[in-house]
Amino acid sequence: MALQLMDTFSTFVGSLAESLDDHEADGEDLAARACLSRFHFDRVVTAVSGETPARLRRRVLLERAAYRLVTSEAGVLEVALEAGYSSNEAFTRAFRRAYGVGPSAWRSSPGPIHLESPNGVHFHPPGGIRLPARDEVTSMDLMKKLVEHHVWLVGEIVDRASTLSDEQLDAPIELSVEGVDDEPTLRSLLSRLVGQMDMWNAAMDSRAYDFDVEKGESIASVRARLGAAGPAFLARAREVIDGNRLDETFVDAVCDPPEVFTYGGMLAHVLTFAAHRRTLAIGALHSAGITDLGAGDPMRWVADAA
Repeated sequence: MALQLMDTFSTFVGSLAESLDDHEADGEDLAARACLSRFHFDRVVTAVSGETPARLRRRVLLERAAYRLVTSEAGVLEVALEAGYSSNEAFTRAFRRAYGVGPSAWRSSPGPIHLESPNGVHFHPPGGIRLPARDEVTSMDLMKKLVEHHVWLVGEIVDRASTLSDEQLDAPIELSVEGVDDEPTLRSLLSRLVGQMDMWNAAMDSRAYDFDVEKGESIASVRARLGAAGPAFLARAREVIDGNRLDETFVDAVCDPPEVFTYGGMLAHVLTFAAHRRTLAIGALHSAGITDLGAGDPMRWVADAA
């Protein structure tokens, strides 16, 4: 019985995704697509999702409108009409109730596009709807270990770098890094490794990030920033992975123009580029005679933690 209810709900979500721009479609139409009467359709959807079909549809349309406001140049009235509102005023009232600010204020200073939901169904850019998975993905445990390893290893590299002279910290690293970092030094790599986490923490919280802090940064400053940025980044990663939310999106308002990324894509980006920079940093430590971190390979680190 529970499986049948979920199948009906999945059918509803699929129909909703196909008819978001069909504002003539009503509850009767959606019920017919699920082969149910309107009465039973409303009861099933509400029982499974904790929201009536109409309320869920309005929320998803508002989430799409929030996305459109920060990723397009469409006027507020155009976005309002796309969301099914007949006037700017009605849309503004609904948007302010949902997001706490009006559409224009949101456009200039956006936050997370997903509204609170009892069911985890959300608008998924660029034009779909995200339905939470029925089963847990156990491979996510590996992703958590990779993030934990990253935060740990950056701290270990910074600790060892703190024993070096300025000459050693600023010595050029002879390696082609076109497209990643220009003329990297151990100092600049460590600052960027921490700055990458600090930057994404800011992006997820819709805050600006000051790249100037990375110019000639002292190891003491790198260590202090890591002490705040590392645990915060790790906590966000654990929250997203534990909640099976890697496909969930957020608006990076720091970009110009603002862009929308998934948490999974962001984590993959951070770990990929950080792996490159960590390898260069460990190589620089080797050149300075510090070899106890080996190659920084996570394989042994994960096995030891298990």
